Amino acid sequence: MRLIIMGPPGAGKGTQATFIAQEFGIPAISTGDIFRANVSAGTPLGVEAKRYMDAGEYVPDSVTNSMVRNRIAEDDAKGGFLLDGYPRTVAQVAELDSMLADAGLELDGAVVLTVDSEAIVQRLLKRATIENRADDTEDVIRRRQEVYGEQTAPLIDTYRERGALVEVDGMGEVDEVTQRVFAAIEGLKG
Repeated sequence: MRLIIMGPPGAGKGTQATFIAQEFGIPAISTGDIFRANVSAGTPLGVEAKRYMDAGEYVPDSVTNSMVRNRIAEDDAKGGFLLDGYPRTVAQVAELDSMLADAGLELDGAVVLTVDSEAIVQRLLKRATIENRADDTEDVIRRRQEVYGEQTAPLIDTYRERGALVEVDGMGEVDEVTQRVFAAIEGLKG
C-alpha cells in the first residue's frame, strides 16, 4: 500500500500512522519527525527548517521534496509506505506524482482525518505541556491551522476528484478512530 494521511495539525495523524504502518507492514514516513530530528542534530537542513517551524510556517518545497524523494527510494519503502505531512500543497502533489511515476508506482489512496478545529487547539496545547514542545504556543497552533486551511485543504479536493480519498471521523477514542481508519483503507483496496 502507498498511502497519504492528511488532516490538520493535531488531528492524530502521527498516532494513526503508527497503527497503519504496523497493520499493513509499511513504514510511516513523517516529514515532521524528519524535520525535528534534523533540528535536534543541528544539521544545515535542521537550522533552515527550524526558522520556518518556529513561525508556524511550512519548510520550503525544495528542501521537503528532496527529502521525501530520497526517503521513499529507501529499501524499506519499496513495498509501500504511508506519508504523514506530505504532500501539503498542490505543487507537492505534482512532485509526488512525478516521484511515483519515475519509479513506475501509483498512490493507492489518501486518508483524511476530519476533526473539530477548536478541539484540536486544546489537544495541541495539552500535548505541548506534556511533551514540552516549545513550538506549540497557542498563536503558532492557530497559525498552523490557518496555513493548513489555505494550503493543504485544497489537496482534499484533488484526491477526491481522483477517486482516491477516504474521509474518516478523527474525533473520539484512539482505538475507535483506528478501526474507522482500517475500514476506510480496506475500502480503498476493494
